Amino acid sequence: MSESASEFSPEVLAQLRRLQAKYTADGQDLGAYLEGLYYADYVNYWDYIELDTLLSLQRPLTQIPDERIFIMYHQITELYFKLCLCEYEQLGALQQPTMAEIVLRVGRVNRYFENLIDSFDVMVDGMDKQQFLQFRMALMPASGFQSVQYRMIEIASTSLDNLVDKEKRRLLGEAAAYDELMGCIYWKAGATVEETGAKALTLTQFEEKYTTQLTAHAAEYKNRNLWNVVQRLPDEERQHPRLLRQLKQLDVNVNVNWPLMHFKSAVRYLQRDPDDVPATGGTNWKKYLPPKFQKRIFYPQLWSDQELEDWGKGWVESILEKR
Repeated sequence: MSESASEFSPEVLAQLRRLQAKYTADGQDLGAYLEGLYYADYVNYWDYIELDTLLSLQRPLTQIPDERIFIMYHQITELYFKLCLCEYEQLGALQQPTMAEIVLRVGRVNRYFENLIDSFDVMVDGMDKQQFLQFRMALMPASGFQSVQYRMIEIASTSLDNLVDKEKRRLLGEAAAYDELMGCIYWKAGATVEETGAKALTLTQFEEKYTTQLTAHAAEYKNRNLWNVVQRLPDEERQHPRLLRQLKQLDVNVNVNWPLMHFKSAVRYLQRDPDDVPATGGTNWKKYLPPKFQKRIFYPQLWSDQELEDWGKGWVESILEKR
């Protein structure tokens, strides 16, 4: 390298030395890697983000135009969920967390959900109601209920106890195993046939595909869910207003505002007097979606008794008043 040093600027020489140190440490030949650069193409935007593949993933089942809006919006939603799970993964890996880092990452998750919540009108107001009521019949029994990433977000946010109905949790007892809690998790009551209580096909398909994955995810996050990570902070940091504000906002975003947007959509598209249109997945949406009925709360320790009692009530009533 010294013989040709005059051919390179000091900046390039410095980079070459850094590369040589890196590859030598791994027993690799820098020259071979540099030779590979002769044959490598420049990176471009469309290949890097797989644009052609991405734009080919919308495959409507009907010829009804607005079905494309429906597909794309749900694909965007799942990408946002994946962004959230990236943050939960890094939060769970913190052995010595700081309040600042938790606030930063929970703040990101909140922004992702707020973007989704604010953008939901793109679908609610962006699809023709008659077109939706036509193409939806081709989607049975698929349902947004089957979003596994949303379930993974819930599990990574809190203790599994908080995702089980209180009465079922009481019956299981304090020593309940994780697989027992998973067996009674709240969403199992969300896709049942109203007349018989039997599982709808939407739920049985979901369980067949994801039970093993979700059980493993729950075990992985048993001691690294967000609430457990927060408990590793010093006492004074756990009570910091910035942290409490982000945790409470996450609770509201995931457990009130997000399901409420789905409720708003259901009211618009499925409410039809005197008879309501059933959801494609067989979910009893009037009981399943409103947060005041479900009362899923990640961090009950952070809310007053009155706030817990009124959970979601004002939001639901405001939507029903507008319809």
